Amino acid sequence: MSEPSAPPQPSAVPAPLIRRSVLDDEQALVALERRTWSTLHSVLPAPEPPYDAFFTHRNRPVHNMVAELDGSPVGFVRLVPPTQLASNAHVRQIQGLAVDPRVRGHGVARALLRAAYEEALRQGASRITLRVLGHNLPARRLYESEGFVVEGVLRGEFLLDGAYVDDVLMGRPLTP
Repeated sequence: MSEPSAPPQPSAVPAPLIRRSVLDDEQALVALERRTWSTLHSVLPAPEPPYDAFFTHRNRPVHNMVAELDGSPVGFVRLVPPTQLASNAHVRQIQGLAVDPRVRGHGVARALLRAAYEEALRQGASRITLRVLGHNLPARRLYESEGFVVEGVLRGEFLLDGAYVDDVLMGRPLTP
């Protein structure tokens, strides 16, 4: 009688290279946004052809860090000053985080967050904030595990798929 075989283990995903985005990443990042779009995390309508550009006058390559595996972007995080006010210059805000579904659960989002902390510190920030939809429990768990705390909730801020969804404001201090 043979022993039952162990269930197959998921293949390991190597640690991604995290780098600043460049203009040549645009088409890959547009495609990544299309693959990852969901009302779980987006308040915008689903993208439709012709697909918009990824980079704009408000979202430049300098604002984005890219996770790369085998020479291709598999994730990004957008880090910006939340306002142009001098009194708010010590804060950076994450205004986008996406990871290709094929590599989710392998530490890519965590690596992007940690790169964002380093970049925010390099820019002189002492605090980082973000907004996440209340029903996006996987993202909220990730952020909480990284030291973010809920600092406010805008109840029923968005109407998505016929349901009102909270906008959760989270933040954490940065320490060198």
